[in-house]
Amino acid sequence: MTKTNAARARQLARSRASLAPANDGPVTELAATAAGPMAFSLGDAEPVLNRRELLEGIECWAVAGVGGRYWQPPLPRDQLSKAMNATAHHASAFRVKVNQLVRDFIPHRLLDTATFEGLALDYLVMGDCFVEQVPNRLSGTAKLQRSLSRYTRRGVDADRFVFLKGWQQEHWFEPGRVLQLMQPSLDQELYGVPEYLSALQSAFLNEGATLFRRRYYINGAHAGFIMYVGEGGLSPEDAEKIKKSVQGTKGVGNFRSMFIHLPDGKRDSIQILHPGEAAAKDEFVGIKNTTRDDVLAAHRVPPQLLGVIPQTAGGFGDVEKAEEVFYRAEVVPLQRRFLPINDWIGEEVVRFRARELKAA
Repeated sequence: MTKTNAARARQLARSRASLAPANDGPVTELAATAAGPMAFSLGDAEPVLNRRELLEGIECWAVAGVGGRYWQPPLPRDQLSKAMNATAHHASAFRVKVNQLVRDFIPHRLLDTATFEGLALDYLVMGDCFVEQVPNRLSGTAKLQRSLSRYTRRGVDADRFVFLKGWQQEHWFEPGRVLQLMQPSLDQELYGVPEYLSALQSAFLNEGATLFRRRYYINGAHAGFIMYVGEGGLSPEDAEKIKKSVQGTKGVGNFRSMFIHLPDGKRDSIQILHPGEAAAKDEFVGIKNTTRDDVLAAHRVPPQLLGVIPQTAGGFGDVEKAEEVFYRAEVVPLQRRFLPINDWIGEEVVRFRARELKAA
């Protein structure tokens, strides 16, 4: 590494260190006073997975391994793998594309359907896939198998690849035994970059809204309420009884009724106020629908194929027509991206059945 690259590496490390989350736990903002209320914040540490740094990988850094030097991917592969299941629509879009490819794939003695399915999943989720040529005793090809994209790295030396088994456990492939298929990137040409990155923030927001709502219901008391007692107020003894009764409205006693009698009370003497509950419900539905549309737009998968229920009486239209358009626009180009395997191996290993489409 030259002095210029070393200086850039130090500068990038300092800038990333400065972006570390500053909130490490609950923090009290305003101290309680004898005559006033108390306001506090219950902020947890921000997860690294949904931070913007995940989308800012623009360079690949050379790392010294046990058996040689290899390039680190621009995006953390373990986090891309976890992000696949962030939302139902995000994960389902991958499965729809994989199923479309497997549907037309013709198995070969060197490449079975299960291996091709794994290669397709790696290509869509990670942005690239690695095909290993397993030799036979006659220096030919025994079979083609998948090298997991999450753990496979590209060596600094030409045509070298390594599989990372664990800490200081590396398996270096023989030169020329691995073929890399990747989606192109604007910033580097060593690893593929998945094309759905533009929708990751929406997927994380969708997941965050779901997790928040789940905790909201598990809590039992939900967001809480304000019990206001006005004219004809309660005695201290009655107030204490009501307090104990309200505190017991969780679990088994969550739907228990309560009787309160105020001899001098009026119609509005007792009020139950739910601050922000209706607004929170509407906001949750809006977030779910908006982020879902963002994810589907990034994957370019028709909602009919994902099982999305239409919100209007007109629906989404004919499912068969949507599938035909999806096949022409997305599946066929995706099939062609696996054809370089044939040129590399010198045999027509990857083949697909042609579909009979209706006349447009």
